[in-house]
Amino acid sequence: MLLTGCSTVSFDQPKTASHAYTDTGDTPFGLHLAQWNSEHQGLSGFYPLSDGMDALGARLRLIEGAQRGIDVQYFLMKDDDAGEVFAGSLLRAADRGVRVRFLLDDVFTTVEDDILALLNQHPNIQMRLYNPISRRGIYYLNYAGDFSRTNRRMHSKSLTGDNAFAIVGGRNIADEYFQLRGDTEFLDYDVLAIGPIVAEVSQQFDDFWNSSMAVPLEQMNNKFTPQDLAEELAEIDEELAAASHSIYRKAINTQYMRELVDGTGTIYVAPAVLLHDGAVKLENPIDASQMTLINELADFIDTAEASVFIVTPYFIPTDSGVEFWRKIIDSGKSVTVVTNSLASTNHVPVHAGYARYRKDMLEMGASLYEARVNAIDADDGGSGTTPDSLTLHTKLMLIDERHLFVGSLNLDPRSIRINAEMGLLIDSPEMGREFMKDIEASLDDSAYKLELDKNGRLRWRANIDGEEVLETKEPLTSWWRRFQAQVYRILPESQL
Repeated sequence: MLLTGCSTVSFDQPKTASHAYTDTGDTPFGLHLAQWNSEHQGLSGFYPLSDGMDALGARLRLIEGAQRGIDVQYFLMKDDDAGEVFAGSLLRAADRGVRVRFLLDDVFTTVEDDILALLNQHPNIQMRLYNPISRRGIYYLNYAGDFSRTNRRMHSKSLTGDNAFAIVGGRNIADEYFQLRGDTEFLDYDVLAIGPIVAEVSQQFDDFWNSSMAVPLEQMNNKFTPQDLAEELAEIDEELAAASHSIYRKAINTQYMRELVDGTGTIYVAPAVLLHDGAVKLENPIDASQMTLINELADFIDTAEASVFIVTPYFIPTDSGVEFWRKIIDSGKSVTVVTNSLASTNHVPVHAGYARYRKDMLEMGASLYEARVNAIDADDGGSGTTPDSLTLHTKLMLIDERHLFVGSLNLDPRSIRINAEMGLLIDSPEMGREFMKDIEASLDDSAYKLELDKNGRLRWRANIDGEEVLETKEPLTSWWRRFQAQVYRILPESQL
């Protein structure tokens, strides 16, 4: 077991196991779910959340509407506007008597422990950090000193209300995911789900919540007395309510959210399954047999009849992945990958790992597209900001234009081997067609299509303002960024 490492974090202290509520039938969400299940036997419903402000609004509406329990599971959260409005909404739900279970991966969360402790002080909020780093001594030395454990992260993302509605996808809780930053926007994708699939999301949450690696926050931070925390909590609750009012109102009143609430929005009715890694994957040394999600997804891709369309921010196929995709293409199926360019990526080392496989993928017949960092839509979605640049963060796969996989999985060694991931596999030809219509309309204007010239050199082709542009080097990058990408190629691929 990895839990026997040298960290001073204690994973064997007693804690109370708990599970998602199943007796929510008398709540508004529960009544809605019961009606849904009676009208759609065995099928679930899905609202796509591609716009950042809509995605924030859906989260706030879910929190606002829950009456019994809210389960929150994220890889990171920041102390910014999105984090504040999200935390404020959870506090108000807890004030209504709603039980809030908040599970947060520890490594990239930038919210200070003191702030999390304030949330945890509320009698209806329980906070746990997943696989936390010791707070004693120097943080980064603690991380490096127990690397085999601290390197394993819960990358899964879900938000569930009354075990009736759930949001699953690629977004974390930070401004850039919800069109609230002026400098950059992360293009991402979630779905709001209702139906039997929600119980599967709740079971996945319970698995991690009750895992030995989920540590109650009070075991990590005991610097405040209950009286200190109670006084600070009352003050911060008031400040959050005032500071977040404008963003909150914008988010819950977008056109899409109004249509969702009044029942006129488009909902896709379809069978679905949740593919996910179990907590056991992170509790033990890396083992291919415990890579449940990728094993099941790869088996499903093998059944593709015509096409596989991939949107992923990070694509490092590795040698074995190249052979996997070669087999798919050689059997007559098309493979298309849309990922970040060197200019748009937020992880240059990962792009360096991807770059070495571009020629192999193109030579075998795959189509490659890379996002244009300056392909900015002037529509700010009601956020009031228009970013200077964009980064692709969507994790989505469409098989035969009907089987849509959406979740937290990146196609890189870290997601596949090291982290825990989750995603929904939805069988909806209607949803698939709508997605393809949208993506095909945007690719020409927002991405470079990669190709090889007669000498085997990479070229980037794009349509910019109605004119065809052909680039012979990484587009819109400085010599320094290209130099960095070359240097990062020495990093071990297994950690990217």
